Amino acid sequence: MSITIEKILAASPVTARGQPTQLSTDAKGERIAYASGKSIFVRSIDDPSTCKQYTGHTAQTTVAKFSPSGFYIASGDASGSVRVWDAIEAVNTKGEYHIISGRINDIAWDGDSQRIIAVGDGRERFGHCITADSGNSVGEVSGHSKVINAVALRPMRPLRAATVSDDMAMCFLHGAPFKFNSKSTGLHKGFVLGTAFSPDGNTLVTVGADKRIQLYDGKTGEPTKSIGEGEHTGSIFAVSWAKDSKRFVTASADQTVKLWDVEAGTVVQTWKFGEEAGVSIPDQQVGVVWPHGRSDGLIISLSLSGDLNYLVEGSPKPIKVVQGHNKSITALGVGSDGKGQTLWTGSFDGRVCNWDVSSGVGTVVDGQNHTNQVTQFASSTGRAYSVGWDDTLRIVDESANTFAGESLKLSTQPKGVASADGRVYVVTAEGVEIYVKDRLAGKLDITDAQPTAVAAQGSLVAVGLSNNAVRLYTADSGNKLTKSHEAKNSTAAISALAFSKDGSLLAAGNTAGKIYAYKTSGLEVATDRWSAHTGRVTSIAWNEAGTHAVSGALDTNVLAWSLAKPGARVKALNAHKDGVHGVAWVDGGKKVASAGGDAAVKIWGVAGLQ
Repeated sequence: MSITIEKILAASPVTARGQPTQLSTDAKGERIAYASGKSIFVRSIDDPSTCKQYTGHTAQTTVAKFSPSGFYIASGDASGSVRVWDAIEAVNTKGEYHIISGRINDIAWDGDSQRIIAVGDGRERFGHCITADSGNSVGEVSGHSKVINAVALRPMRPLRAATVSDDMAMCFLHGAPFKFNSKSTGLHKGFVLGTAFSPDGNTLVTVGADKRIQLYDGKTGEPTKSIGEGEHTGSIFAVSWAKDSKRFVTASADQTVKLWDVEAGTVVQTWKFGEEAGVSIPDQQVGVVWPHGRSDGLIISLSLSGDLNYLVEGSPKPIKVVQGHNKSITALGVGSDGKGQTLWTGSFDGRVCNWDVSSGVGTVVDGQNHTNQVTQFASSTGRAYSVGWDDTLRIVDESANTFAGESLKLSTQPKGVASADGRVYVVTAEGVEIYVKDRLAGKLDITDAQPTAVAAQGSLVAVGLSNNAVRLYTADSGNKLTKSHEAKNSTAAISALAFSKDGSLLAAGNTAGKIYAYKTSGLEVATDRWSAHTGRVTSIAWNEAGTHAVSGALDTNVLAWSLAKPGARVKALNAHKDGVHGVAWVDGGKKVASAGGDAAVKIWGVAGLQ
């Protein structure tokens, strides 16, 4: 047996209110890199499901920038360290350098792909200049009294660099080695958030929270003119130049991206996001990049919600929107048709997405989303059911991809949901609630222990308990549950349950990482040798035939198991940073999908099942 990665359906960029998010594209305009969670994702622009994930950082990542050569990426994290690694496979790290004591806000490369300037929030300094291959110092970043938000490096000689900061100033550095030359104060009246040199090196632009766009001479750093007075009505977070150095784009909190003609100082086109009237905070534009090396003039902007918008001049609406999660995925479910071509994922912030397995495209479900962590999914006959920590059961219409009808309020916090035979079972801290046709039809109180997990198949309902027991109930036509068997083999509280497709087997995983497989006829143990996880088992799924199972746990591993040969297991180590929260068989049982703390969905090929 073997398990190998086939596809990474990447997380969305992590965004923060009132703060720019850096995006970067390679010199050919084929790939985009950004930070999300503790990883950096490098995706193909034309096919976002082609993706590499770099997992070398141990803290929250903040920025990633391609070198002009396209062979390396430099990325920074919240602890102040910068790592330089190969952009092709995203595995080999060339160097790790500790720059400052706080968050790295931005990184810039010089035109030779040799030097890096990294800036951010430090104690004794706000940035540093180093060589990419050895980390040797090539100058200092000085002149600012507050956190530096962005840095730009002139792409040719003579080398010049500009840094902009919360102290409302722009510092101009001469290099190499880089040293302070001049400071422009009094122009911006608010935090300066973004800066960029034109590709021909003649012009420098800075943008900020005071909605001002200021131009400077690229060689001397002298301010020349300010453009666009009164155009943007919110903070400008980011700016990016076109290849021809005649135009640039800006992204702003007023929910617009504007394309500017530099010479004339006028707006050529405005893209407005969200509804025409009213304010929509998730539609604030917090990042923008204009990939060079493309012939179609594509511009990519980033919404506060994490959506990447593909814009083309002349088209008023985005030609494509790439969606996903940017918070930890806490639940994973499969579509109700049983073919394994669609997946449901829910994240820590309540966002629910629907994924097409073959194309790798994710879409956010419309309508009234959960307002808190999504706990589990169940699906049957064209509908998906989700429960979350906002204490509601919500129903998704699969064909329309929207939340249908009212959300159903639960009595207490749900621990899980399962559906079978037209009934939906929700396990809460107090017992099992049974819903038929979206109405509460019955309730079973469990008083001797707290329920922790649920699974259902046909008329059988299994409930896992905090006192280490697995109870099997049978549902009758009056929606009453009658206890039929109980098993107490487990040495720790039950955390995950799953029936095989025909209902003859039940797998139970516990908080210690051990999985028991039972025969449902009398809860006799079929195998108790599935014990290779070292953390809480979060999810188990059987294949169609009921001969193999796959499991995910907080130890970050995905394991495939065989019932016939309990010892012959295969591991996908470090499948998801910060733990695996969901697994499922997809594509007719040929592949496995997993989701976890890195907010990504991964598709694995499973071969040679024994």
